[in-house]
Amino acid sequence: MDKLRCIEVFIEVAQGLSFSGAAQRLGMAKGNVTKHIAWLERELGVQLLQRTTKSVSLTESGLALLENGRDLLEHMEGVETAVRRSVKEPKGMLRVGTPPSFGAFHLVPVITAFSAAHPDIRVVMYLDDGRTDLVGEGLDMSVRIASSLKDTSQVSHRLARVPQVLVAAPAYLARRGRPASVEDLARHDCMVHALKSPTNVWSFQGPGGKVTVRVGGTIRANFGEPLRHAALLGHGISMHPTYMVSEDLRQGRLEAVLADYRPTELEIHAVFPSRRNLPLRVRTFLDFLKGWFSQPRWEDVAS
Repeated sequence: MDKLRCIEVFIEVAQGLSFSGAAQRLGMAKGNVTKHIAWLERELGVQLLQRTTKSVSLTESGLALLENGRDLLEHMEGVETAVRRSVKEPKGMLRVGTPPSFGAFHLVPVITAFSAAHPDIRVVMYLDDGRTDLVGEGLDMSVRIASSLKDTSQVSHRLARVPQVLVAAPAYLARRGRPASVEDLARHDCMVHALKSPTNVWSFQGPGGKVTVRVGGTIRANFGEPLRHAALLGHGISMHPTYMVSEDLRQGRLEAVLADYRPTELEIHAVFPSRRNLPLRVRTFLDFLKGWFSQPRWEDVAS
């Protein structure tokens, strides 16, 4: 039998000191009420009620269960109410993974606006390289940026497209010269992203169609920000999504290289483990992200 249900039946009997009254209030047969009480006494190993042909009274154990049982049922009602409310009102903790640069410059503004609109949802950002196991790390969602997503076991929603651009510092271009063609990149210091595959092949869409080139250099990194910083120091040429370097280009700290050749475009995806039983807080944040990124959030500085 359901122990919680038996306690509920017991409390009805104990409050009125009547099996018949409890049966009537609960809509049960009197014999069924007796079976619930008998099962509960066997389960607890104590006698809860003293019964005669004329009266019912509580034992010491029965009195203790009545007091604590009321608190238990009130607590369970509170839990049920909270669960039902969580389905109708988004609340709780939302754990979101994001690449560091994108998270710092573009996801933080989203989260601050979202938090202002939904103060009952607490957002925790986890900076990762896009390979984190969502389930293993307990993430509700991750923002992934790639030319294509390789893990088809997860559910994803594309939020935006992001152009990429080749950049270098004016000092580097003055020292080494400006590449005039994609083939010239093979003779330059090109800093590559260590997690992209293949790491040393860059693809472009040019005036004559698609072209690829094998590049090399002395610096690699598994995040884009160190490569950007190395480019600012004049170390070489690097490829970045426009959201990362648009301000550097506007300020003249970096210059676009081979503007007629467009690197492979990236896509920003919201990724979550499963579409089934998606918590309301996650659905609410996903809808917010869709609305936020439906408008351009960075310039196509390569044009």
